[in-house]
Amino acid sequence: MNDNNKKRYGWSVVAASWLAVFCLFGYRATFAILKGPMSADLGWTQTQVTLGYSLMMVFYAITAFFSGMVLDKWGTKPVYAIAALFGALGFYGTSLVSSHLAYLFTFGLIAGISTGMLWVTSTVSIRKWYVGRSYATMWGIAFAGAPMAQFLLSYITKEALQGGAPDAWRGAMRLLAVIMFVALIAAVFLAKKNPDEYGLTPFGELPETEGEPTRKEVDWKVKEAFSTYAIWGAILTFLTSMMAEFLIWTQMVSYWVEDLGWTRDRAVGVYAVIGLIGIFSMPMIGVVSDKVVQLVDDEAKGRKTMLVIGPLTGVIACLFLLMSGQSMVCAYIACFIFAVYWAIVPGGVVGYTGAVYGGKTLGKIWGLATLIVMGIGPFTGSFIGGLLKDVYGSYTNSIYFALASFVVSIFIATTLPMKATPLSVKRERLGSLQSGFAG
Repeated sequence: MNDNNKKRYGWSVVAASWLAVFCLFGYRATFAILKGPMSADLGWTQTQVTLGYSLMMVFYAITAFFSGMVLDKWGTKPVYAIAALFGALGFYGTSLVSSHLAYLFTFGLIAGISTGMLWVTSTVSIRKWYVGRSYATMWGIAFAGAPMAQFLLSYITKEALQGGAPDAWRGAMRLLAVIMFVALIAAVFLAKKNPDEYGLTPFGELPETEGEPTRKEVDWKVKEAFSTYAIWGAILTFLTSMMAEFLIWTQMVSYWVEDLGWTRDRAVGVYAVIGLIGIFSMPMIGVVSDKVVQLVDDEAKGRKTMLVIGPLTGVIACLFLLMSGQSMVCAYIACFIFAVYWAIVPGGVVGYTGAVYGGKTLGKIWGLATLIVMGIGPFTGSFIGGLLKDVYGSYTNSIYFALASFVVSIFIATTLPMKATPLSVKRERLGSLQSGFAG
């Protein structure tokens, strides 16, 4: 395969990941807008409505683990195909519900299966094709599908709700079902296998340092990887950020409307700014991240640096969000900074994990990590956000909870190690050392 074909395949992988991320975050972006009308029409509390989203994230996490194994073995196409079917059914089925149990099944289980197929597949497929000094840039381009979903689908959903009909949210969900299906079928056609199956190497590998031994790709077993601190540090860094992030995404619009008295149109308009800025900030922050890697000449160290900076921006954004009542400018600043945070942490933690453990079995390792993170973080964050509102009658304490969670994430990120060694290799080295002493 010549260089032009290799580049074409690489860009095709990026395009497929863009579509997958667009659909994944389409669920998240539209929920913040639809949960209010759903609650009013069905007579449910905020906790009841948010429970469906929280349950979706639990099944998302479980499915992510298995999708990682499928990805390592069969590639991305079958994963995206399953996601297309369940993604469309999740929205369409929810548009028909009248009971809370049916809602938990359609939006919790079915949508959870679809979204769980998308995150690990999109991140790991990019990581397998792009490493070192090019990973963050290309992932930034792919991840721009997320803010595009937040910007574009927010307005599509808002327009579908115009007219004030109590059940207008049902028509919005049916429209979203069609969008999900078409986009993910396109991703199936664009997706490619792992580069080694074409006899190719990933783009962007850093040159070997003189005097340093050549790094060999380690065939990590999941049990071996999870016996090292690096993966647990990455998990805890991501988990605490996810708790904060998902609380903010699911409660932000409601905070402005119910606590500050904004109109829903005004709140959705400001909320969509995160998506608008993110379309540009994702690729730009990706370039910055790769520049940091080149500057320190060590990918793990560069990714760690960005994982410290990421949640710090989350803390600052929460502070400006709390000042939204004093000035609308503060709300816009909060959205801008949240867009910067969003461009750093989700992809950065995959980059760090790939730098430490390599790409050969990254699907399985990151799949299990996602199971842990997404099974706890988003569920806990979004549920606590709704619960604190019901208990205190305000979203202010929810935002303080998110801020504290970002602070914990910063602290854990500072402890991340630069490498991990399999137990089998440690034993081999110990055996060699003992043989040397015996000799």
